[in-house]
Amino acid sequence: MHYTVNKLAKLSGVSVRTLHFYDEIGLLKPAYYGDNNYRYYEEEQLLMLQQILFYRELGFPLNEIQRIVNGNDFDKVEALNSHKLILKNDLDRTQALLKTIDKTILLLRGKTKMRNEELFYGFDSEKQKGYEKYLVDSGKVSQEVIDQSRKNVKHWKKEDWDKFKSDGDELHKEFVTAIEQKLSASSPEVQKLVERHYQAIKIFWTPTKESYVGLGQLYQTPEFRVFYDSRHPDLLVFMIEAMMIFAARELS
Repeated sequence: MHYTVNKLAKLSGVSVRTLHFYDEIGLLKPAYYGDNNYRYYEEEQLLMLQQILFYRELGFPLNEIQRIVNGNDFDKVEALNSHKLILKNDLDRTQALLKTIDKTILLLRGKTKMRNEELFYGFDSEKQKGYEKYLVDSGKVSQEVIDQSRKNVKHWKKEDWDKFKSDGDELHKEFVTAIEQKLSASSPEVQKLVERHYQAIKIFWTPTKESYVGLGQLYQTPEFRVFYDSRHPDLLVFMIEAMMIFAARELS
């Protein structure tokens, strides 16, 4: 049985735009193209899409997923067992967080006592360090840039952070409007939005072509994806595509 891109989008919950994007970057090619140039997918592509979605849920950037699934030694069963182990570990952490929530509620109601360290059971205290480590280890940002970024905003007050968030929210709304108007990621209107995004990032550090593309990869981690997906299901892919175009045209 074959599926058109629209049928696969409905079946999987992955948008047509995202499936087109996966085809364009070589991550998920259709089984074949029809005479009308429509994309057609078969069971092999459905299984590969499932793998891609598992890796996305686990926080892998698209370029890393592409490297893994296209490797000669890639084994679907072995990968599924690996996903299962990671998800089980995540489930254990989620259960620990739920226990922390329940116990904190009892604490606030005066029904129990907690040691200070118990307030933080289940949290991944290294997550922010992990983001920074990814940027540094990948060579996209130096430790000096991370340190300078902290220095640039160490004097910020609450109103500064509130304004930065408000400006960001407005920018994301304009990206969503561009999607709804069916503008292309390469259009002048969208590229002006990316320029504003780039200038906002420059408050903290000045991205190069490589590091700006790398920032898009960082946005694909689960915490960032939840943020973008809550605004529009196509927002993240659209922004990453637009950022890649901007980087290729404007940055060195």
